[in-house]
Amino acid sequence: MKKVLVISTSLRNHSNSHAMAEAFARGAMESGNEVELISLQDKDIRFCRGCLACQKTGKCVINDDAPAIVAKMHDADVIAFATPIYYYEMSGQMKTLLDRANPLYGSDYSFTDIYMLTCAAEDEPEVPGRAISGLGGWIDCFERASLKGNVFAGGVTDPNEIQGHKALAEALEMGKAIF
Repeated sequence: MKKVLVISTSLRNHSNSHAMAEAFARGAMESGNEVELISLQDKDIRFCRGCLACQKTGKCVINDDAPAIVAKMHDADVIAFATPIYYYEMSGQMKTLLDRANPLYGSDYSFTDIYMLTCAAEDEPEVPGRAISGLGGWIDCFERASLKGNVFAGGVTDPNEIQGHKALAEALEMGKAIF
């Protein structure tokens, strides 16, 4: 059994990427893993100040919701990020959370397997490339971690439009493959 953390970064109600996060989480649970799904909706996550105090103390000086999420990231064996694609890149709130995860750098973190779930109005296969590359830059800072898989749902714009999309089944199966 692995400790799986799924982070849904969309701030929109009934978002398509959140549906992907739920499918992935459900699959991971069905495989007997301990799973927690966190949504950034209604979370107070402020920008990193770049003070680097966290590199000395292991803790961020900003008092908001990010440190609690980062602590869960630290303890997870598997992290899956779900994000809408905005302007061919991950959501700003996802990037802000990754920046705020700086206290993990140099720590004895647990995660090794990272997954990316993306959706966008555009349907071309290259659409999630920059978002995956952006996450890859973060992953590269953690030598025990690697991107284990990604699922892209193209052609979805409106809330809940993803229902019936093949990417939901792919996310579910990817979650089931974790054990």
